[in-house]
Amino acid sequence: MRKIRSIRFLKLGIFMIPAAAVLWAACTTEEKPAEPVKPIGAVVVIKAPLGLPAVPTSEDNPLTAETIALGRNLYYDPLLSVDDTIACASCHHPNFGFTDGKRFSAGVGGQLGGRSAPTVINSAYNDVQFWDGRSPSLEDQAEGPVQNPIEMAHTLDGVVKKLEAHATYPAEFEKAYGPGAITYEKVEKAIATFERTVLSGNSPYDRFQFGGEKDAISESAKRGLEVFRDPKKGNCAVCHSVGEKTSLFTDNKFHNIGVGVVQDETGAASLSDVGRFEVTQVDADRGAFKTPTLRNISQTAPYMHDGNLATLKEVVDFYVGGGNSNDQLDREIKVLDHLTGREREDLEEFLKSLTAELPADVSPPVGM
Repeated sequence: MRKIRSIRFLKLGIFMIPAAAVLWAACTTEEKPAEPVKPIGAVVVIKAPLGLPAVPTSEDNPLTAETIALGRNLYYDPLLSVDDTIACASCHHPNFGFTDGKRFSAGVGGQLGGRSAPTVINSAYNDVQFWDGRSPSLEDQAEGPVQNPIEMAHTLDGVVKKLEAHATYPAEFEKAYGPGAITYEKVEKAIATFERTVLSGNSPYDRFQFGGEKDAISESAKRGLEVFRDPKKGNCAVCHSVGEKTSLFTDNKFHNIGVGVVQDETGAASLSDVGRFEVTQVDADRGAFKTPTLRNISQTAPYMHDGNLATLKEVVDFYVGGGNSNDQLDREIKVLDHLTGREREDLEEFLKSLTAELPADVSPPVGM
């Protein structure tokens, strides 16, 4: 009897081992993350124009001719909005230095946002995107306006469905990414690759500073450059960085310069827009906004995050006055009333020398 019982337990054990192995595997196997979308074409390298460093790229989103072309079409296509009226280019158009020339941009149904559209020019070099830096990349940034109820007022899935039903986009996506369903990851990556080609360099300033062309800018602009650089005069370069070999004209940081300060009946100051604080919840970031590039600044009026300064002269005068006082005012913002009238004019002339022609292939495609 003892021998028979042992055999029965052995048989039971043999059957239990495979079942236990399956159960263990089911409990310990994690779902594998989806592979990142990659283009199928040959990777291209965008040559930076004079005055700019090498163009940053993303390992997860290499540039190809096919993705750039697709991204260009998507960028200029109002199909991305819920009612086919608003494209990325509606607020960031080359005719206005990739802004829209308005204080506040209009979205679906004519709704107005609360900030001026920042330029897309040289956004490839931005550490983060938007005035408050809430997006970590150009890819992530391409999701925001689509879903914003006062901009494009759409959904990511809704955009994908419209693209799938389109006459030509399915073939364009297949050409760029190979066979497979259209996804919004492909959409945002394509748009980001195009935006990385929107570059401004080789301006008169660059040709003077880096190209050895001593007559590329006027004598007034040369004097303005010295005012811009000099810590005892304009001190502009403390935030709008000027390098020895390249110049981005931004430190990619956030500063409160006193824009948007309002006073109540008692004279107490408050901020109409808390800026970076909304993202970080750090008190020192109240009223701080990302330092914009000064590239093509003569085309990107009105100025500041709220578009309240209409001309470059007004911008210079604002800084001369030391901004608007508030508890978080950046320590580098000081009254500059020691600048003479000519120095102010020279500074404005220098700023105009930062405008360059943009690449021809960032303009709207034919028919858009």
